Amino acid sequence: MLMTPTIAGLLNFAGPDMIIILLIVLLLFGAKKLPDLARGMGRAVKEFSEARDEVKKGLGPSDADELAHRKELNDRQGDS
Repeated sequence: MLMTPTIAGLLNFAGPDMIIILLIVLLLFGAKKLPDLARGMGRAVKEFSEARDEVKKGLGPSDADELAHRKELNDRQGDS
């Protein structure tokens, strides 16, 4: 099963490390700002994922069409 990497997994943070980082964030931004920050991060991740999927979907068929078009042009030039 393919697991989606998280920031903590990529940076190899353990439980105590994450708790310290979260406490620092809490001290810097305050408890009232944390929900807004989390909401903004969630939106950013969602938009990034949607854009990534859109780019993947857009590149698939167009690459094959572009290659076929280039091959056709090369074949025509070879005939001349």
